[in-house]
Amino acid sequence: MALKHEPTTPYHSAQEALRVLETVARGSSGVTDAEITRHTGITPERLTALLRMLRREGYVEQIADGAYVTGETLARLGSAHHREQALRDKLQRALDRLRDSVGAAVYLSRYVDGEISITQYADSPAAPKVNEWVDFRSSAHATAIGKSLLTQLDHAGRRDHLARHKMARLTSRTITSDRLLLSRLEAQPPTVPVLDLQEYAIGTVCAAVPITAGSSVGCLALSLPVEHAHRLRQAADALNRHAAPVLLSMAI
Repeated sequence: MALKHEPTTPYHSAQEALRVLETVARGSSGVTDAEITRHTGITPERLTALLRMLRREGYVEQIADGAYVTGETLARLGSAHHREQALRDKLQRALDRLRDSVGAAVYLSRYVDGEISITQYADSPAAPKVNEWVDFRSSAHATAIGKSLLTQLDHAGRRDHLARHKMARLTSRTITSDRLLLSRLEAQPPTVPVLDLQEYAIGTVCAAVPITAGSSVGCLALSLPVEHAHRLRQAADALNRHAAPVLLSMAI
């Protein structure tokens, strides 16, 4: 399986944030924002937004003289001791914040060994998760999560997945033609959220954005009751804008 590496907004933000963190980590006594700008080439306006995000996520701290030093989160994720649990905890906090900011249940999914896996999610009584009435592993053709993950594979990888999972008609809106689905996946811009407009389940709409980190294929997704469908595109755009902290945690 090969991946299609096409930069997305979260990818650019995470790459810039990593450059900032590398610069801060090299300055043991603290690094000013002017020094970070000089070393990274990131504009002051853009740097202000990145430092705000990095401080909120605990990756950097600002000391008394205004300089920046590495924060507790970076130390925990950078340590081999209990790193896996620290990463899960960090990702869950990020998902919880996303749920509250977009007003929808949110999901983190990955494509591992040829199968779809929802690894973590955040829901609430006000933002209920999707009722998994058909196994997500066998319904990639009908879900925003599945289609987002498939767009990150090459053509052969997509055909391999569809050959192993029959494209069943789950609702009247479900695409069951592999030719039609493959053409739509090929035409899907990497920076535009993938939508599911009641293709998986009547009464639910979903959106997903890619968060590929290295060889790891993943996506962030959200779901809304159909009566809130008018919020879907706005919520999806917000999800895309705020996906960088999740991708950054996976990249460290």
